[in-house]
Amino acid sequence: MNHFPLFLTLKNRLCLVVGGGSVATRKVDNLLATGANIRLVSPQISTDLQQKVDDKQITYLAKNFEPTDLENCFLVFATTDNAEVNTEIASLADSKNIPVNVADNPERCSFIVPSVLDRSPVTVAVSTGGASPVLARQLRMKLETIIPSSCGRLAAITEEYRAKVKAHFPTQEQRKKFWESALKGSFAELVYAGQDSAARKLLDDTLAAEEDENPMGEVYLVGAGPGDPDLLTFKAVRLMQQADVIVYDRLVSQPILAMANKNAERFYVGKEKDNHAVPQDKINDLLVELATQGKRVLRLKGGDPFIFGRGGEEIETLAENNVPFQVVPGITAAAGCASYSGIPLTHRDFAQSVTFATGHLKDGSINLNWEQLVQPNHTIVFYMGLTGISVISEQLQAHGMSADMPAALVEQGTTRNQRVHIGTVGNLPQLVEETGVRAPTLTIIGNVVQLHEKLAWYVPERHVQETEFSRNKDSKLNNG
Repeated sequence: MNHFPLFLTLKNRLCLVVGGGSVATRKVDNLLATGANIRLVSPQISTDLQQKVDDKQITYLAKNFEPTDLENCFLVFATTDNAEVNTEIASLADSKNIPVNVADNPERCSFIVPSVLDRSPVTVAVSTGGASPVLARQLRMKLETIIPSSCGRLAAITEEYRAKVKAHFPTQEQRKKFWESALKGSFAELVYAGQDSAARKLLDDTLAAEEDENPMGEVYLVGAGPGDPDLLTFKAVRLMQQADVIVYDRLVSQPILAMANKNAERFYVGKEKDNHAVPQDKINDLLVELATQGKRVLRLKGGDPFIFGRGGEEIETLAENNVPFQVVPGITAAAGCASYSGIPLTHRDFAQSVTFATGHLKDGSINLNWEQLVQPNHTIVFYMGLTGISVISEQLQAHGMSADMPAALVEQGTTRNQRVHIGTVGNLPQLVEETGVRAPTLTIIGNVVQLHEKLAWYVPERHVQETEFSRNKDSKLNNG
């Protein structure tokens, strides 16, 4: 380790910045955030720095650097575009034992400035020792995705309760166990959700409760999106990694499951048409049972929980049993598959509205308002429509839709095995038969499908053999 990581208190301390360009501007902005007093030395300065001078935020000396400028300084930043001047500043600062940072010259720095993730009072600093500032920024950006923006509020509320928790638990080990549980559980999630009052009440209730009382767990109803792990939300990933139990369905891909807590107990409750591994009412009861055992339960569902995901039924049961829960939306299959196949669901020239419909109801029928679906300048997206594709084709035509209306079957959308099969409403049944398309497949119907050939951008690495139909040029099949 070439550098000792250290956080300095700069409030009311004098820091010298020599230079007036963009680098100096960034240094001044960072120093102002700490409450430091700033002395700026440069013949000319940027517009942003001049505004700070006008606002009396910094002291400005419009001149070249002189050794006396170092007097009483706690830190020094040399940011001029003159290497000789920067070297002189560094040598003088070293002789006075004043820490100095020289822009773009790590060898002359006695300290370096890391890339900072600010979630005050939580601060995360990333450094490559000056070897690659760009890499440090990229690593910091990765941390942005996994550290919630409200983490600072969580730390502040924790600080509020330190004395109370210390008074309640006599030993350090007890206090450590309490905070480990609180920061992994419902207290933290309430803060992340913006419910600070409820979070404080939970801490108060927990401290007031008997130690042997069995705590209630929580259920996270999380949308896993249409298949591509990169489409998960930040919140979804965080909850996936802290769950004690994972209850997942058939449409959750292995790459997504691999991102969840590897030590969590797992329950597969996948459902296919006429083949339910676990009936829905049993899934509802399982979620309640696991939560009442004090576990953090991740209910991971393909797509979005509230769009043909039966999430409403599950949280009804949770609410009836007073089980705390959260719902995390996911990118629904219609949005994901349409985007990855280059088919806008709405377009000023082709469609001003869109309808999401299910290809089969609870009893297996397809009893839809066909007249409402057959509208001009309209896009229809059918979920779970492969089995009833003949009925869909027949009913749409029977209610006035042209047999030549463009249609697309998006198979395994957003994944590396995505295939897009282009046809028409009239030949949809034939398209399904000849391509051998299998679930999960989404059906998109409307004039917007015409844009696929022009707008298709996603060309995945193929992991399936092309069918005879895919080699038929009249099918207009495009692998994008």
